[in-house]
Amino acid sequence: MLELHFTDDQYPYSNITHIRRIARAIVLDENNNVLILKIKRNDMFGNYSYLETPGGGVDENETIECALKRELEEELGVTVTILKKLGIVTDFYNLLNRKNENHYFLVKTIGRTQIHHESFGDTFISKILSMSLDDVIVTYQTEKDIDIIKLVKQRELPMLLEAQKIISNIKQ
Repeated sequence: MLELHFTDDQYPYSNITHIRRIARAIVLDENNNVLILKIKRNDMFGNYSYLETPGGGVDENETIECALKRELEEELGVTVTILKKLGIVTDFYNLLNRKNENHYFLVKTIGRTQIHHESFGDTFISKILSMSLDDVIVTYQTEKDIDIIKLVKQRELPMLLEAQKIISNIKQ
């Protein structure tokens, strides 16, 4: 299991006032493609479009695994089974005065439900894409290393590469 720590070197430092626990997933669909979110935003972070794994905040008195399953239903409209915990990434968003504790899982879809976006963050989701894991990795590798894109890429790419190793070991 990976444990990674990153700083925010893209935006000016300000005091960290809170910690957010986040559950995220590399989601394999029925065709073994990855379901990934296309995010479009124009806010304090800038005007950008990029890929991001689905997931979200862990509510008080909620386990990380329950939060993960809830978030995937809300954002993707899927139910899943957890295959493996990939790791934890600690990072910072200086503009939000926040430290993030991202818990990553490799999951497989087992059913479809209804997408029902619940949070402000969900408003940035412009599309749900189904791509091969290799194509997702190449997309991240060729993304710009600036601003919010860099912050997302530095936490996501190592977990995608870890998922790729696990999946290739399963196939052997």
